[in-house]
Amino acid sequence: MNVKDLNFAYRVKHALDQNLENLPASTAERLASARKIAMTRKKPEPLHLRVGRLALTGPGHIGDYVQTRLSWIGRVGVMTPLLLGALVFVGLYQFENEQRIAELAEIDAAVLADDLPVAAYVDKGFNAYLASRDDQQ
Repeated sequence: MNVKDLNFAYRVKHALDQNLENLPASTAERLASARKIAMTRKKPEPLHLRVGRLALTGPGHIGDYVQTRLSWIGRVGVMTPLLLGALVFVGLYQFENEQRIAELAEIDAAVLADDLPVAAYVDKGFNAYLASRDDQQ
């Protein structure tokens, strides 16, 4: 049942509720028998839809409309951007991590390939030597 049919059904129900006291007895009996016939022809609803409808039905009977919008397609539509976002963040983390490792490897290679011994880099006077050497140039 689409939204247009639901709106029509609610308008008919509202009109009947307003004029219930003014209806002749024969009309009320015919309506009651028509309702019984319609209820016998109605297909049984699956249990998971009934439970979901009970949980979602509230003021204004918006439950039917909300239930149709929360189908599996809607759930996939919500989960897809979330999963893509998570994949992008993981990819960015991996890329940045590889860049950092490459920079550290480059520094290590430069230190090991240099003529100075490794102990010179940890010497406190080495920074002073580099600073004085830069001032002279």
